[in-house]
Amino acid sequence: MTVSLPDLPPPPGSCATTAPFVVDLDGTLLKSDLLFESLMSLVRDKPLRCLQLLPWLWHGKAYLKDRLAQSADIDIGTLPFDAHVLRMIEEQRNTGRKIVLATASHHTLARRIAEHLKVFDDVLGTTLEQNLSGTNKRDALVTLYGEKGFDYIGNSLDDLPIWHSARRAYIVNPLAGVERATRHLNNVVKVVDSRVTYFSSLYRALRIHQWMKNLLIFVPLLAAHEIANPQLLWRGVLAFVLFGLCASSVYLLNDLLDLNDDRKHPTKRHRPFASGSLSIQSGLVVFPLLLAVSFTGAWLWLPHPFVAVLACYYALTLVYSLALKRLMALDVIALALLYTLRIIAGGAAFGLELTGWMLAFSMFMFLSLALVKRYAELLVALHSGITGKTGGRDYFPADLAMLSSLGAASGYLAVMVLALYIHDSATIRLYAYPRWLWFACPLMLLWITRIWLLTHRGRMNEDPVVFALRDRLSLVMGTMFCLIFWVAV
Repeated sequence: MTVSLPDLPPPPGSCATTAPFVVDLDGTLLKSDLLFESLMSLVRDKPLRCLQLLPWLWHGKAYLKDRLAQSADIDIGTLPFDAHVLRMIEEQRNTGRKIVLATASHHTLARRIAEHLKVFDDVLGTTLEQNLSGTNKRDALVTLYGEKGFDYIGNSLDDLPIWHSARRAYIVNPLAGVERATRHLNNVVKVVDSRVTYFSSLYRALRIHQWMKNLLIFVPLLAAHEIANPQLLWRGVLAFVLFGLCASSVYLLNDLLDLNDDRKHPTKRHRPFASGSLSIQSGLVVFPLLLAVSFTGAWLWLPHPFVAVLACYYALTLVYSLALKRLMALDVIALALLYTLRIIAGGAAFGLELTGWMLAFSMFMFLSLALVKRYAELLVALHSGITGKTGGRDYFPADLAMLSSLGAASGYLAVMVLALYIHDSATIRLYAYPRWLWFACPLMLLWITRIWLLTHRGRMNEDPVVFALRDRLSLVMGTMFCLIFWVAV
């Protein structure tokens, strides 16, 4: 949304074509904040150095920004710049005006951005001696260009004193309370709001559709033939929701840590944090809140072994996000473990003992699907002309043949475990017609073979579990699989 107000006459002694056009960076030109970008980069690449954040902040915000700028590794070329602001800058440049970048971010980062965009004539930023924000930025601009000697475009309440001293004020993507605070100003000529609705962006970031994976919690209940028990079923629903909140907290944290890699990916760059439609600050508030609700609810309403499994799940996802996802083989084994932990969580929630057959089937099956995911990512990289490591992973496109061999073998091993489970004497006693269960084996073989052939052909463009939940033929096969076990009872 863009609101343009009537043009204002230039004040005496001011010339429209000579007054500099001054542009703010964080939240204005950049749909993010370099301070938090630097912070997440430090957490991702040098987590132990985060222990120094409080001592750095103790020396002042300028010192903190200086240390973060030196410690963090930010890929300037992938940052989410606002196309509307870039067009405004280009329009002003075409009139011959001087374009100035004035930001509270560290001057070294600001200069790197200026060198990348090549649209600025001058750059002002925070130094070790001064944090260039609010009144400090206003004073610097007034010293250089005089009172009412420049136009300014910004977005936050920190920009109020600068708009007061500016010839004309431009407001872009205003934060809460900014428009109300600027109503008394008589120099606002344009208000631009190009942001996506906050709650729609947050909903996308939470990935509620991924909660379907948590249906694995009910597997022990189904295997024990207790699905009709209302008390256990209610406990399962509660465990499903709390596990989902924990998983969404994990997704938020994972996206915050993966900003650089996601922005280089053809589809992941559209994720809310990577694209700038959701601020890093929002994620840093919401993810611990979801985590607290999840663990508090689990502690109050579910057996304590479930809380322990939930804690193991979160710890493993944290280690995966910080390290394991960049290590060959360990990453896919960790993913398989995360799926298996959902089944273990179900057993803990219901107080049911899990069989070794169930856990072995889960590990082999989900290892195969984790390898499907890696194969699909590498295939996209290969088609994009990439020959080196891709997206922060420890794999090369040349590994495709080996990954497909390992993945198909793992899937077939899962079917073998299923066959051994069917032949087990305990299983025979559990079912009235156990011979019907043998029909599940060729059905599983067909599904696994189809999934790998589709992946090999480049048609697996999302998480394989999510693909299965949206694929009509997979849903039909899944229904038939359940019917076979129901008939056998």
